[in-house]
Amino acid sequence: MLGYVWQWVYTSYLRYWLKWLIRQVTGKCELQRICSRYRPGATRTTSAEYSLRSSKSRVLRGALESSQDKLQQCVAEIMKEKNVEPQKDPLFKESLHTCLLQITGYSSLYMSVEDLRKQVFSSENGGHEAMILKLWDLLMPNVKLESRLTKQWGDIGFQGDDPKTDFRGMGMLGLVNLLFFSENYPKEAQHVLSHANHPKLGYSYAIVGINLTEMAYSLLKSGALKAHFYNTVKGAPELQHFHQLYCYLAYEFDKFWLLEEPESIMQFNQYREKFHNVVKTHLQEPDVSLTLTLSSKNERK
Repeated sequence: MLGYVWQWVYTSYLRYWLKWLIRQVTGKCELQRICSRYRPGATRTTSAEYSLRSSKSRVLRGALESSQDKLQQCVAEIMKEKNVEPQKDPLFKESLHTCLLQITGYSSLYMSVEDLRKQVFSSENGGHEAMILKLWDLLMPNVKLESRLTKQWGDIGFQGDDPKTDFRGMGMLGLVNLLFFSENYPKEAQHVLSHANHPKLGYSYAIVGINLTEMAYSLLKSGALKAHFYNTVKGAPELQHFHQLYCYLAYEFDKFWLLEEPESIMQFNQYREKFHNVVKTHLQEPDVSLTLTLSSKNERK
């Protein structure tokens, strides 16, 4: 109880006067101090985000909701309000702009991912059909698909004879992630699939992939992925960066599953949560970077 009281007193009164006092001593506003003290990355951007969000100024708070094409204007307005002279702090303008790109970009990324999640796979959509068939060709290059509706889909971990039923919940997001991994890391995707088909330690490759997509989505929605994206993307994160994160999860989960050696696939939920906790622990690290450290297909050329 005392902790809540102290937090309220500090944020409501003491923080303002402490900031004012430090400004008088250093000649720099809080945002300037943050940008000069921390190197680019999660610590700088999360500190700037907190400063902007807790400010009493509508100009500063409003920058968090601005569109990316207006961020330069927001930076100029913040510098004017905070009396920041560019010639005295020439690096501040670009540093703050990068922070705002990352902050607003995270929100935009979530909306893009949400839109893709809401898209329902449709057999009537030629583009959707082409994607699912391409997934088969990438994962099973030496096996001909007998027909669109076939039990063969079980070979890559789908249930039943029509994969579209398995995309419910994650919509097209699940398919796009599976396809992105197979397109950009074909050898690694086939390697993981071979483990999924192991006679003792096997698991449903596609279904697990959709589950990992849900994990990535929930982490994004909760804000837990901010540090990762702030550390790995200098500007605004985009959909490809989310798909890259999925590749990391798919590859790392496969290693985790084999090391844990579960007795059966019936224990999947238990080990999924254990892996989820491992990932969340990594995300608490200030320098976290959940990046698949392998060369992509394009980099191998």
